[in-house]
Amino acid sequence: MDRHQETAIVRDLNKKMVFLFGPRQVGKTWLAKKIAERFSRPLYLNYDRLEDREIITREGWRSATDLLILDEIHKMPNWKNYLKGIFDTRTSGLKILVTGSSRLDIFHQVGDSLAGRYFRHRLLPLSPAELFKNGEFTALNVEKLMSRGGFPEPFLANDPVDSDRWRLQYIDGLIRTDVLDFERIHDFRAIQLVLELLRRRVGSPVSYVSIAEDVQISPNTVKKYIDVFEALYIVFKVVPFSKNIARSVLKEPKIYFYDTGLVIGDEGARFENFMAINLLKHVCGLVDYKGEAWSLNYMRTKDGEEIDFCLSHDEKAQVMIETKIQFREVPSTLSRFHSLYKIPAVLAIKDLKREQMKDGISIERASTYLSELFL
Repeated sequence: MDRHQETAIVRDLNKKMVFLFGPRQVGKTWLAKKIAERFSRPLYLNYDRLEDREIITREGWRSATDLLILDEIHKMPNWKNYLKGIFDTRTSGLKILVTGSSRLDIFHQVGDSLAGRYFRHRLLPLSPAELFKNGEFTALNVEKLMSRGGFPEPFLANDPVDSDRWRLQYIDGLIRTDVLDFERIHDFRAIQLVLELLRRRVGSPVSYVSIAEDVQISPNTVKKYIDVFEALYIVFKVVPFSKNIARSVLKEPKIYFYDTGLVIGDEGARFENFMAINLLKHVCGLVDYKGEAWSLNYMRTKDGEEIDFCLSHDEKAQVMIETKIQFREVPSTLSRFHSLYKIPAVLAIKDLKREQMKDGISIERASTYLSELFL
């Protein structure tokens, strides 16, 4: 299956380095090698392979190479200065594509000498919008994406049992390989328990104190573990909307998984996670490809009333989205928020017979709404 971002990546390679990152096994290496087919003398090097590591260290590729793909380069000491050096001294015509499942965007937050030398592309799981753009989306895909997740291998598996087998190996690999490789963890059992608790608390504001009590570790350790999960593209945080950014960051976030198949809970929890990852992918697309300052939040009053999601642009709420499995009536909270903020409101329903407008609120099939997003 083609990935919709391929053309945009190739276009950006003609301008700067391209950083392609996202969750483990989301298809980054496959896409990089697919892009390599467009070049006459590409070279793929993975820092995890000893033979490749030697070539990388001594910059031993041929001068005629026209595409250099560096995978897992973030594991190399001083990798940022290394990339800066090879980019600034590259031969004319050499394109550089850097891929990885962790760390590559962390320096984004603190500034770096690589500023101005690269374009960022985030590859996230398959979505209704991407499938629709590829001419491969049907409403039935919603059920399949919810149960299997949008990672290519489990989604495309002919046998659903193979999807379940993939996920067991995926979870084991995340903890035993990625997490331990990323951070020195002294209490393996504790970080496993934190992950298991998060899988059961999707859609609810996360209390570090509550999880700490359940696992019998400190709240700071819980926060550290969740930060590691976030850095490795296992989970992502959604914070409440606030014009005061610092204030919103301090409020309890909601935690969602990049792989909806990891969610343990009822259909409502899985559907909310499914909506969250697709809205995040939409936001990432607008940021990465249009350079627009969008963010994904949720809305919450001092009284504890909530709206599942809010898309904001330049720190201004643009649309609020509430999710439900079935439609009975417009939730009173959504009506109140709609009246208060005076912005568009969408009620996205998984199983809906008829779309309609009611009191200014758009009641839409989730499959339709999601298929029309940017990515």
